[in-house]
Amino acid sequence: MFTGLSAFPLTPMDEQGVDEIAFTRLVQQLVAAKVDSIGALGSTGSYAYLSRAERSRVAQLAVEAAEGVPVMVSIGALRTRDVLLLAEDAQAVGVKALLLPPVSYQKLTQDDVFSMYERVSANVSVPLCVYDNPGTTHFDFTDELHGRIAELPNVRSIKIPGVPDAPHLARERVERLRKLIPSHVTIGISGDALAAIGMNAGCDAWYSVMGGLFPNTALAITRAALSGDAAEAVRLSESLKPLWALFRQFGGSFRVIATAAELRGFTHSPSVPLPLRTIAGEGREQIAAVIDALELS
Repeated sequence: MFTGLSAFPLTPMDEQGVDEIAFTRLVQQLVAAKVDSIGALGSTGSYAYLSRAERSRVAQLAVEAAEGVPVMVSIGALRTRDVLLLAEDAQAVGVKALLLPPVSYQKLTQDDVFSMYERVSANVSVPLCVYDNPGTTHFDFTDELHGRIAELPNVRSIKIPGVPDAPHLARERVERLRKLIPSHVTIGISGDALAAIGMNAGCDAWYSVMGGLFPNTALAITRAALSGDAAEAVRLSESLKPLWALFRQFGGSFRVIATAAELRGFTHSPSVPLPLRTIAGEGREQIAAVIDALELS
């Protein structure tokens, strides 16, 4: 479940609701590509903008469309009470794993976060992935906190942010964390531009935004890295430098991938919840040119 390519699709929507047909089509594309797992309702999936009922429905749609491919969904929420309710909903529709970020409005302490994972891990029946995403949650995990949480029941993976771009420093970072967690807990890299470096450094999985829209391109990198062909993984990743540059230019991958989905006809426009907007004008033309030139699939 927590190895290989975990592809995170968008949840296309407008102010009237989720576009269930478009979402199902995105999941079916991932199934056809033979991704290792599907991460619905991650940050790319706009979980924080959806009601409890909408999140339950999207989780159900993902499981139904996945045709047996394991589905993980985010249960992040401001209150632990609501996290537990979302966990119940997700498990009821048949998800195989839960993704939990420490969402907050007030600044969280290390003990706050540990207590949340302690409570949730004791009350779920499917594996739990720890979502370390300081760019979104504004919470910084220490490696020691990861080590404490990884000892809890049902915790099976840690989704870490990007590693250093120098391969030896990336390996040191992964090895430092590996020493603090049990052997049954995997480490997955996010931050698509650094995924090849992270997997070459010892990460077990790639939790991928790009893979949610262009799974074949992401799978080629994943398969090369995890088969030991580090040079090929790096070569394939470096061939995508124009895409990584767009991610930096527009403040992350979300708006770029959502815009690409509209351009390729996977979704209608608008496809993201207000006040968010996809990219217009010259930026949109840039994205169209890059995804066409790279022949992403």
